[in-house]
Amino acid sequence: MRDQRQLFQQLFEKNSKKVYHLCYGYTGDSDSANDLMQETFIKVWQNLDTFRNESQFSTWIYRIAVNTCLSYLRTAKRRTTDELNDNIIENYAEEPSEKQEQIALLYKSISQLDENERIIITMVLDEIPYPEIAEVAGISEGNLRVKIHRIKHKLTEIYNSNERL
Repeated sequence: MRDQRQLFQQLFEKNSKKVYHLCYGYTGDSDSANDLMQETFIKVWQNLDTFRNESQFSTWIYRIAVNTCLSYLRTAKRRTTDELNDNIIENYAEEPSEKQEQIALLYKSISQLDENERIIITMVLDEIPYPEIAEVAGISEGNLRVKIHRIKHKLTEIYNSNERL
């Protein structure tokens, strides 16, 4: 049991920031992202003994996080992009710096991508290795590279159109 606690602590320390970013990309809301991150790690803890070593721990955790986020979006019916965008903008109560505005605009733009595109681009931003992203996405590495190129192009267009608003 002690080994399991130590392993869980290491997994949390290594992956919590990436899971938070993924959840924030889905919700656009810091509180919801924290809740989903905690829910993800509760599931990790509850299922740690069922991990089959067929993939890396981080891949397994990402899958749990993605499923947790998708489940949240389905049950809460929070798919309306306008609501997500308003939450992102309202979360900056202080006078935002230019960098904060760019980050908010990036997350706003990411929230307008399709679910699979959001998963992939969030993992790219978190510097997850391509083979691991391909495994989570269920596609070949070659196909992943093409998708990433297209997603970056689409995200640039969305970002630029949002910037003009």
